[in-house]
Amino acid sequence: MERSKVYFTNLRTTPSSNLLDKMERLVKKAGIESIDFKQQFVAIKIHFGEPGNLAYLRPNYAARLAGLLRSLGAKPFLTDSNTLYSGRRANAVDHLQSAMENGYNPISAQCQVIIADGLKGTEYREVEINGEYCKAPKIGSAIADADIVISMNHFKGHEQAGFGGALKNLGMGSASVGGKLELHCASQPQVIDTHCKGCNVCVKHCAHDAIHLNENRIATIDYEKCVGCGQCVALCQYDAAVMGDSDTSERLNYKIAEYTQAVLKDKPNFHISFIMNVSPECDCWNHNDAAIIPDLGILASFDPVALDQACADLVMQAPVTGVNKLSEMRPHEHLEGEDKFHLIHPDTNWKAGLEHAERIGLGTMRYELIKV
Repeated sequence: MERSKVYFTNLRTTPSSNLLDKMERLVKKAGIESIDFKQQFVAIKIHFGEPGNLAYLRPNYAARLAGLLRSLGAKPFLTDSNTLYSGRRANAVDHLQSAMENGYNPISAQCQVIIADGLKGTEYREVEINGEYCKAPKIGSAIADADIVISMNHFKGHEQAGFGGALKNLGMGSASVGGKLELHCASQPQVIDTHCKGCNVCVKHCAHDAIHLNENRIATIDYEKCVGCGQCVALCQYDAAVMGDSDTSERLNYKIAEYTQAVLKDKPNFHISFIMNVSPECDCWNHNDAAIIPDLGILASFDPVALDQACADLVMQAPVTGVNKLSEMRPHEHLEGEDKFHLIHPDTNWKAGLEHAERIGLGTMRYELIKV
């Protein structure tokens, strides 16, 4: 397989070329204008950030990209799916409020903001890929129905996947709430009896007649019928229906790759990653720890696998500066060339996901880095 082209620009600016100008010049050089955007619905998949976490991408970048896409005839919108955990982004009402607090709204972003899997995380399309781990990933409807997918990725650490980049943003981030359950879990959902209020919502909405109230009005799951769709977890307002046992890091990354395959299936796609404020954990936390390396730059590619590999390589080559999680773990050590994400999260294996993504044809880990 030939090497994919990954384009890179550093963060140096001049009075005549700010970071927004550099990003636009980067994506044009990488070939974004070769896509036919005329009258096409374009999902800009982005993470709006959990309130309290300040490592998310500034909305200015999304606004500049949306403006460029509109100039090419597109109908762009910013989107993300609801979370599986109970937080400020677990339903569309709270999610949109959180996005607005972080600066993502139709005025600042200059395009509509849409929660891909609807009010309660139950609006999705099953995209058949017949994968080794996921046969028909559950993708948020707004993303599944889009004509073109563009990802804008904040590259950072992740406590389960190793790091979060293009594949994590697309595969995990585009999954409906039930899809996220499939990604995370090695087993079916469970009911915590003491939390159940007997409201019957999970019973009414189970498409497989797998959950009923017992004589004590406690929800009970029939595992002969349960398919692990996660609908009950998505709908429960009392944290009674919860995820089962978590999957391994390797299997999680394999599933993320297959979900990404479903998101991008038969769609033109393009990807932009920002190596800025590289926090050790995910943007889903309500806080962000100090960055583990200096800010490096912005990268763009048609190949999400090559893009993630290039970002990982740049982070590995970078020095560790300042007071942060890595410098406290490994004081007085030079960590250039070391896998910083594995040092922080030793139980994770990010490379397994890229290798699986390459096997299923999402892209290649071999790349040519072109500086712009």
